[in-house]
Amino acid sequence: MNICDEHASCSNTQGSYNCACNPKYIGDGLTCKADPCYNYRNLSDADRKSTYKTPNGGEKCDDDSSSIIFGKWYRFVGDAGTKMPTQCVPDFRCSAVFSGWLEGGHPTLADGEVSTKVCFTRSGDCCKKSNNIHVKDCGSYFIYKLQKPPSCDLRYCGTDGGP
Repeated sequence: MNICDEHASCSNTQGSYNCACNPKYIGDGLTCKADPCYNYRNLSDADRKSTYKTPNGGEKCDDDSSSIIFGKWYRFVGDAGTKMPTQCVPDFRCSAVFSGWLEGGHPTLADGEVSTKVCFTRSGDCCKKSNNIHVKDCGSYFIYKLQKPPSCDLRYCGTDGGP
């Protein structure tokens, strides 16, 4: 009887067996799940970048009507940048009234998936509103399991390199 997960390989040993999750899956072999580093959605809009100044009346927000599905993994790519900024972003950036940035920095590869705080800047207060998301280092890029912000007019920002 094979008790390895359907996404695992079983190798026989003398009197026993070993289970190991297949590539692109993580777990102990008895239970495997898709590795989010291979199962994410892209955020690529140029107006999501932290250097993008929001035109008056052109504010967007990450709420239920946006293209984000909360509780799913996302990666910043292309014109949106390569990751979330880790320093206070001025308000009225990345097409939002409240600009979102990652407080405390990014995890290392060894940290695995971590829960961390996103701050949203408004009127010079770098953390006027906040919520928690999950972040994972996938080696050459980061992915973010985004949660619904506490209100509208808040948006997750991206940046290139640096903080």
